[in-house]
This record gives sequence, structure tokens and C-alpha cells, in this order.
Amino acid sequence: MKIDLELEVKKIIAEVAEYEPEEVDLDANIYSQLGVDSIKAIEIAVLIEKKFKVSVREEQLASIVTGRQIKQMLERALKKKKKKKLN
Repeated sequence: MKIDLELEVKKIIAEVAEYEPEEVDLDANIYSQLGVDSIKAIEIAVLIEKKFKVSVREEQLASIVTGRQIKQMLERALKKKKKKKLN
């Protein structure tokens, strides 16, 4: 079953930023447009780690500004996880 990563990322951002998922634009700046601060960014990372069983490093978080970048980071982490599983 294929997971809709875009929707899942929107749900996570919405939960932390207190929006409805359909209100979250992945191209919006999560800090200036969605009101996420550094603590909320860590909450987003923790939720992603728990839901997808991947690791998000602090230095990855520091360079992320949009929901789309979060989705791309998650895609890379899931590919890495899958690759590890195959080895």
C-alpha cells in the first residue's frame, strides 16, 4: 500500500501548527507563514520519526523551511531505510 506522503506531511504540520491539513500549503514557509517556531519544528521531526520509524538529524531540520522540503527529506529517509532493509 502506497502512502500519500504529501498528505501525511500536511497532517503532521497541521497538527503541530494548529491548522486543518487542507489549509497547509507545502510550498509555504513553515516559520513565517504557518507560525512554526523551533520547538514546533522539533515536534514535527519527532512525529515524523515516530510515524515513519526514520531518524531526523538536527542539521537536516536547520535547513528546512517549507513543507515540501520536509516531504523531500522524508522521501530520502524512507529510501535509505528501505535500502538498509534490503542489505
